[in-house]
Amino acid sequence: MLALTTLIPSKCETLGGATSCSPHLQVIMFFISLYLVAFAQGCHKPCVLAFGADQFDASDPYECTAKSSFFNWWYFGMCSGPMVGIFVLSYIQEYLSWGLGFGIPCAVMGLALVIFLLGTMTYRFPKKTEDKSAFVRIGQVFVEAARNWRTTQSTVSLEEQGCETFTRQGSPQFRFLNKALLSPDGSNESGPVCSIDEVEEAKSVLRLIPIWASCLAYSTASSQQTTLFTKQGATMDRSIGPNFEIPAATLQSFIGLSIVILIPIYDTVLVPLMRSVTKKPFGITMLQRIGTGIFISIVLMVVSALVESKRLKTAIEYGLIDDPGAVIPMKIWWLLPQYVLVGAADVFAIVGMQEFFYDQVPSELRSIGLALYLSVSGVGNFLSSFLISIVEKITARDGLDDGWISDNMNQGHVDYFYYLLAGISAVAFVIYLYAANSYVYNQRRACDVAK
Repeated sequence: MLALTTLIPSKCETLGGATSCSPHLQVIMFFISLYLVAFAQGCHKPCVLAFGADQFDASDPYECTAKSSFFNWWYFGMCSGPMVGIFVLSYIQEYLSWGLGFGIPCAVMGLALVIFLLGTMTYRFPKKTEDKSAFVRIGQVFVEAARNWRTTQSTVSLEEQGCETFTRQGSPQFRFLNKALLSPDGSNESGPVCSIDEVEEAKSVLRLIPIWASCLAYSTASSQQTTLFTKQGATMDRSIGPNFEIPAATLQSFIGLSIVILIPIYDTVLVPLMRSVTKKPFGITMLQRIGTGIFISIVLMVVSALVESKRLKTAIEYGLIDDPGAVIPMKIWWLLPQYVLVGAADVFAIVGMQEFFYDQVPSELRSIGLALYLSVSGVGNFLSSFLISIVEKITARDGLDDGWISDNMNQGHVDYFYYLLAGISAVAFVIYLYAANSYVYNQRRACDVAK
């Protein structure tokens, strides 16, 4: 459909010597296509990663350990394709044909579907082990805990003490959910509606919320790579040689390139090195990996602010502040460090979130867990747009200009906005450290206990 939007002729009319075109059909098809992409990714991304990880046998020690590497190499593949796509297709779309630029990925996706279907007979499918769905089990725990909310804590404590299994397996967090262990009448005569395992399952889902919320600042900061970073690059010297100029969006390919380079280093060098230090089979824990990525994102925002300050200083020196279309005599490669830092942060935070939200939810909800990881990115992008709108209104002087974020980049102060994001990320990092330090891992499998 995206390719067709570039091929359908616009309806043009000539009135009084002026020609006006009404591309209503193209606009309708274009937005339908974008919503289809969003819908397709919502169906595909969380399910395909969970399905891939389910191909490993959790009861086999080798496959259980290899699953952690799978998340690294999965993301390696997911970044290799876009890296080539951004680098090649952005050139084709800008200098050759938008129809060809959309048609090529259409053909590639058709080939990918054929390859996926060829493996149908070899895939592993996990067996359902519970009669009730995970949604019903977890929902019932919250319902029963709400019904027994008037029950005193001493009664619940006595119930816990009388249960040897709970004393051995139960976690001390979110003890209000332990009220679901009581019978509907608040006594122990008729037996509880919910089991200890179901209560612990509900707690494991609830424990994810603080981690999810504290990761939003990371996504808000990294979302600038496709917006303000590109807008910066469009104002800079993009020439390579006397006759070639690279599109500003091409630098996004260096994010994928840095990921493609760093993931093998992480998996083959850093993990064995950290394993020898920490004595853990995976080198560092999932939460430590995510935290490292969040810290790198703070550094990313500071570096981005410093580069933007340099760009604005150059514009002032050459008297180009009032010319929004001017090319700042400063090579676009100044932006390269911040794109590389985006990739480095993703290697730690994104892959860590993928593994964490897959691993720490009930087995039947793994696709939902990965959807939680994806929602970090989605909500972070919305927060970025909201924050930009707020900053524009607050920093505009008398409503006469756009303040820090201006249509004319040379008159704005995007560097201040980057410093603001660095501050927000730093606060979120402190909150994350607290949430991660108090987090209790859901230890379902032997290889998870070591993590």
